Amino acid sequence: MDKTLTNKILITLAFLFAYRILAYVPVPGVNVDVIKEFFNSNNSNALGLFNMFSGKAAERLSIISLGIMPYITASIIMELLAATFPKLGQMKKERDGMQKYMQIIRYATIVITLVQSIGVSIGLQSLSGRGGEQAIMIDMNLFIAISAVSMLTGTMLLMWIGEQITQRGIGNGISLIIFAGIVSGIPSAIGGTINLVNTSEMNFLTVIAILVIILATIGAIIFVEMGERRIPISYSRKVIMENQNKRIMNYIPIKVNLSGVIPPIFASAILMFPSTILQASTNPVIQAINDFLSPNGYMFNVLTFLFIIFFAFFYASIVFNTKDISENLKKQGGFIPGVRPGESTASYLNEVAGRLTLGGALYLGIISTLPWVLVKTMGVPFYFGGTSVLIVVSVALDTMRRIEAQSYTNKYQTLSAVGL
Repeated sequence: MDKTLTNKILITLAFLFAYRILAYVPVPGVNVDVIKEFFNSNNSNALGLFNMFSGKAAERLSIISLGIMPYITASIIMELLAATFPKLGQMKKERDGMQKYMQIIRYATIVITLVQSIGVSIGLQSLSGRGGEQAIMIDMNLFIAISAVSMLTGTMLLMWIGEQITQRGIGNGISLIIFAGIVSGIPSAIGGTINLVNTSEMNFLTVIAILVIILATIGAIIFVEMGERRIPISYSRKVIMENQNKRIMNYIPIKVNLSGVIPPIFASAILMFPSTILQASTNPVIQAINDFLSPNGYMFNVLTFLFIIFFAFFYASIVFNTKDISENLKKQGGFIPGVRPGESTASYLNEVAGRLTLGGALYLGIISTLPWVLVKTMGVPFYFGGTSVLIVVSVALDTMRRIEAQSYTNKYQTLSAVGL
């Protein structure tokens, strides 16, 4: 393996290790045992889902217990605003504008983190353990201040780690942080399942059925994520002659799943917050609504499916801008055979991308909800849900592609250096 690639992989692993250490640094002034007891009793609802995405940092009330979610929330808000306001959308396309755009996201992350950390601190005020121990062991006002500063520091560190991995390591830093958080909980989930089998609470045949479902889900994810539609491009003879020594793209690759793992993450995040807020109420009507929206219920999964469809189309329209592609193609002297350059090309690409996105959205919705339907009666932890499997497999595939691309780049640079 090339030395540069080895260094990038080691840097990535070092930063992920630092992330896992931060997950064990609690906010000062809390009774960690009471917090853990609370999360264990709410493992099957929205709090369990939140705990999974944070890599079990939430149950320790770590300084990174909010995870990378504030940054992701800020990013999606900015994407929505950029799609709505043309000036903001234009800012993203310019080099200096992009730096300003990212700065706005960072400031928005600070605001969201402070609001969420204060909300969490106030919510813990009435929390107590089975033995009557209070979750907060110091003055409430002091705790709110300490909690806000600690969680803001933790989220900023996570954001910095994500950026460092993206710039100096291999893969997308934010995706790898979520990936590491989910993977870190798998050993304890497997241990819990083995314990259920040993105590005869779960049948061994059920475990085999779960394993088959997981393998089938992984197979389906790999099959779809590797799939793409290639639209051929032709160039005029003049363009080909002028670029004899350059590599010209002779097709436009359009992935079946254009939006990646973003739709399931945001669908889960949107449905998670109302459930978390409703959890604290003692009103029978609100408790009934909370039970109705529980991740163990059908309604939660129906809404998840619908939100995934929406976000798949929305995010695909952002990452695959047909107008920009058609304009760039026209400038380069390229065209799609049988399609006029310009508006007709954009319409054709929109039509093809729309059909693929529909298939990709349905695939994401089914993968995220079907495993839950199949294992509903098996008492399976969240880690075996479709969303977590989808994120883990997709991020692993993306990272492998990047490692392969880096390996080829280094190989060509070496050949070029020796005159081959």
